[in-house]
Amino acid sequence: MPIRSPRPAPTAHPTSGRARQKYRTRRELLDTAIRLVGTGLWPTVAEVADAAQVSRRTAYRYFPTQAQLLIEAALDGVRPAMAEAMAKTPSGRSESDLQERVDALVRSMQRLTITHESLLRTLVHLTVLEPRSSDRPRRGVRRQEWIAQALEPARAELSRAAYERLVSALSLITGIEALLVLRDIRGLTDSQALAVSQWMAQAVLRETLAGARRRAGKGSRPRA
Repeated sequence: MPIRSPRPAPTAHPTSGRARQKYRTRRELLDTAIRLVGTGLWPTVAEVADAAQVSRRTAYRYFPTQAQLLIEAALDGVRPAMAEAMAKTPSGRSESDLQERVDALVRSMQRLTITHESLLRTLVHLTVLEPRSSDRPRRGVRRQEWIAQALEPARAELSRAAYERLVSALSLITGIEALLVLRDIRGLTDSQALAVSQWMAQAVLRETLAGARRRAGKGSRPRA
């Protein structure tokens, strides 16, 4: 699969200044790795750090091994496919428009997950035992960006807490982790696993929007 430079996309931004800086640093390292691989190189973490003008020590905190860095770079090549899928969805704020956007998100993401399952399983293996960081996800940054893009029309309609909860729920429903549970534990086929993820996503979206309507209704009532 050719690696292409990613297109900008709305993101579920970290809330603190330090977290935002960590996100930008990780993004810079990954973008640099993609650029170097695109020229035919197979760069080490140190070589990517030097090219990105980031300290090697910092780079190794984000990508402890060359394999992890290159797998992440390869998987980032699916961005254009996700961008194309989301571009075909409506941009309105109606519930039906949002349902269509979320369904397209889940359908496209899970099909890509199935296509790249071997790489993603390797990535899980490489990251699952890493020390936990409270403000730097070990993986799943792309997933958060795609979810944020799908939910962008609804963001202004939801409270911050409701929006963040919905992003968290969709993060759990999509990606390799969801596929592992539905396939390895439940024994579902690819198509069955996809259907369950789509159903769960619509359920949490409906509940979130219903909660927003209830809060709006309470807020519009005159005080006694």
